[in-house]
Amino acid sequence: MRATSVAVRARGVAIGAHVSYRDSAGFGRRELEVPADQLTADIEEQVALLRQVAGDADAEVTYVKAHGALYNRMGRDPDTASMVIEAVRRCDPPVMLLAQAGTDVVGRGRDAGLVVVGEAFCDRAYRPDGTLVPRNEPGAVITDPDEVARRAVSLVLDGGVEAVGGYWLAIMADSLCVHGDSPGAAESTRAVRAALTEAGITIRAFAGHAP
Repeated sequence: MRATSVAVRARGVAIGAHVSYRDSAGFGRRELEVPADQLTADIEEQVALLRQVAGDADAEVTYVKAHGALYNRMGRDPDTASMVIEAVRRCDPPVMLLAQAGTDVVGRGRDAGLVVVGEAFCDRAYRPDGTLVPRNEPGAVITDPDEVARRAVSLVLDGGVEAVGGYWLAIMADSLCVHGDSPGAAESTRAVRAALTEAGITIRAFAGHAP
């Protein structure tokens, strides 16, 4: 975390806390049943730790985004969403919440007084109902850089993307995500930047430019 904080600060990149269940063995991609007070405390602790490390590097944590199973569960489970929102609401000084565009989390977070940025995924397949195709299903993760870039442009210019089965899914997003642990992530990210730039789209960090 310290090395990353130093590197991103030197490059002017925003830092966010990617909080999750306490599940390092499963990389946070397994749902756990955790009491509300414990989950809220776990999230607060993770944010506080990154803030301390980033602060030592003269950098600042500007947003929080849930990871993996916790992120997906927030979109369909109001109780889980409330736990994460409450943990972020307690952050002092305040930080933004990055949440999946099209889910109730965006509105719930804003109702709680948070600045919420809606996010869409260039490298993940969507179901027609707006949920992500589970990673254990074929085609869930999109690794072809050209396809990832095409979907990024579609999300920005057309306000949506093609879901499985050929259905059109409208998504109004403020931020785009490419997973750093996907195969060829760096190549896909370069392709996304090139395609967005060619389409005349200005790329900037959402931190400091939230809606």
